[in-house]
Amino acid sequence: MNSKRFLSYIIFALIVSFAPLALYAQAAENTPATTENKEAAGEKKMDISSVIFGHIADSHEWHLFSIGEKHIGFPLPVIIYNTTKGLAVFSSSRIAEGEAYEGYKLDKSNPMKEKIVAEDGSKFYDISITKNVFSMLISVVILLWIMTSVAKKYTQNGAMKAPSGMQNAIEVVTVFMRDEVAKPNLGANYKKYFPFLLTLFFFIWINNLLGLLPGGANFTGNIACTALLALVSFIVMLFNSNKHFWSHLLNPPVKPAGIKLLLVPIEIMSLFIKPAALMIRLLANIMAGHIVILSVICMIFIFGALNKFIGVGFVPVSLAFSIFMFMLELLVGAIQAFIFTNLTSVFLGQAMEGDHSHDEAHGTETAHH
Repeated sequence: MNSKRFLSYIIFALIVSFAPLALYAQAAENTPATTENKEAAGEKKMDISSVIFGHIADSHEWHLFSIGEKHIGFPLPVIIYNTTKGLAVFSSSRIAEGEAYEGYKLDKSNPMKEKIVAEDGSKFYDISITKNVFSMLISVVILLWIMTSVAKKYTQNGAMKAPSGMQNAIEVVTVFMRDEVAKPNLGANYKKYFPFLLTLFFFIWINNLLGLLPGGANFTGNIACTALLALVSFIVMLFNSNKHFWSHLLNPPVKPAGIKLLLVPIEIMSLFIKPAALMIRLLANIMAGHIVILSVICMIFIFGALNKFIGVGFVPVSLAFSIFMFMLELLVGAIQAFIFTNLTSVFLGQAMEGDHSHDEAHGTETAHH
């Protein structure tokens, strides 16, 4: 694919992604501002913060775009388990317009956290298939399809035949992750943990890319996602740690012994700071990218509200900067997946540091003999 065609695809994706904002703003602007409907016209003015946070927040429906007052999208299943009423399953379209259904209604007072509430105040668990959950399921299907296709090619052609197509792309990434991430940090133990690291990398990368598609979900920019990924890495690290790791943590080899009273709490805190750093780093970078792109696009309407000519004149500037940010986000999506995986392997290697050193020493000794 040549660079011109690639750039045209990016421009098309941006236009499709953010054209609904222009339609929304135009519909609000064309509403007559007479004395009787000034209040109504004021209500239709574009709320920048709601637009931005509405794009990056999770939802019980998959909203694609709006044309005036008409919203285009599709509802998702609502699954609720009430401790007193039992299980309730219905479409989110039944509560999308603010009307209650089976004693439940949708609360959109907080644009960053849409939630379902029970009218009688009873306790329930919301296990619905939300926009982020549905996006995650799509990414799992894509990941399984890619990997099974590549594995089938290796089975048919063997490992000695030159790879082609998707197999070629996956092999390059796999070899890079093996040589630059797994081997340096895990040593001789890398084969045991490499499938986990590779799955982690591709899962995050695919979801980062899906979030850049028109109408895509901000899955990896959601704290629930990054917290769970960090928790999985933390659990794997703890379950594979050795005695050397815990003795160094709880009984650091320092003198005088009184310093241990200060170092041990710091070491224990650092144990929990590691997954927290993984969680916040991925969350902040992905969410920030979406907010910056949306903010630059919305600046067209901010300037347009002041003066139509200024708003139109800012369109080329906004579009050019958005294209730059979009291309940058393509790079950031891969970099953040790599950083998360690399830090996970570093923390895992530190947890097995004693065994790692022993294996390397044993390997060196064998090589000399």
